[in-house]
Amino acid sequence: MRSDIRPRRTRRLCRMRTTVDIVIYPGFKAIEAVGAINVFDYANTRLRQLGCDPKYELRIVAPHAGAIQSDTLISLAAARSLDGLPPADVVVIVGARDIVNVLAACGAVVDWCRTSADRMKTIVGLCSGSFFLAEAGLLGGRRAATHWSVAELMRQRYPGILVDADAIFIRDAHVWTSAGVTAVFDLILAMVEEDLGRDIALAVARDLVVYLKRPGGQSQFSEHLLSQMTVHPRVRDIQDYIHRSPKADLSVKMLAARFAMSERNFSRVFQKETGHAPSAYVEQTRLDAARRLLEDSEQPLKWIAMESGFGSEARLRQTFQRRLNVTPAAYRERFASTGVDDVTGVA
Repeated sequence: MRSDIRPRRTRRLCRMRTTVDIVIYPGFKAIEAVGAINVFDYANTRLRQLGCDPKYELRIVAPHAGAIQSDTLISLAAARSLDGLPPADVVVIVGARDIVNVLAACGAVVDWCRTSADRMKTIVGLCSGSFFLAEAGLLGGRRAATHWSVAELMRQRYPGILVDADAIFIRDAHVWTSAGVTAVFDLILAMVEEDLGRDIALAVARDLVVYLKRPGGQSQFSEHLLSQMTVHPRVRDIQDYIHRSPKADLSVKMLAARFAMSERNFSRVFQKETGHAPSAYVEQTRLDAARRLLEDSEQPLKWIAMESGFGSEARLRQTFQRRLNVTPAAYRERFASTGVDDVTGVA
């Protein structure tokens, strides 16, 4: 593909400038602010390589201008304060580790969200940054995501919000919210894809060495992360075995026998330690394995069903429809790698 040939959609959209405010405050999560800035900036770089003007005009704003200390050694310089500042086309509010205390100390951000809401075209709450939107009354009656560790707190404090603790990110009209920390890449890449198309978004994802659509789909933490959270050594061994051997006989009877436990005791301990029944855990692990195979290989569905432990194409299809509301073929069409090194045609 010649690099001087630009997709018609890209030529049209790159002429439409979008201002983006990255809202920070003392104690903000550095990785989220820098992550969002990098995705937008890499998209601009790709557009320049295609001969287009940059689309995103980035501004760092805070309750007061100047150097703002993050949760790490990193400080970012806010060029402008929120006072009297009209909101940009896109407003991105990052999260904090100690969101309860930060929320109490940063009432200016909440007030600005509340008074500027009518003028915001798009508002984004990253991770626990969604609490600022909730406190400002912008999430009432909406579905919203946040970091899994504070999802229950959000439910308790704001019962009118439909909190989805398993979502990577959620878009509800013009309001976007995300899960914790690295989910910033998923959400901002989705915004870039909507603005500039899949080719540009995929090129940016490859530049950053992240998934455009991570294999976990809607779940913000994979079964392997759940395994790391388990403290019982015998249960962790069982989880590792399930992950390594999705094709094996993973019935409760066989798993209990393998680890010299009665079926009743095995099921009780496993449920207590993981929060999942063994059969549900096995199904999710096999579903994750099937997703990866659909994304990374061109093997037929029958082969994928066998390799991931479902045994038959019919059972694979039924599980995808029940759990994801999509067929395996449709999932592959949407998420599979193109196999092309550079879909934009830029070397």
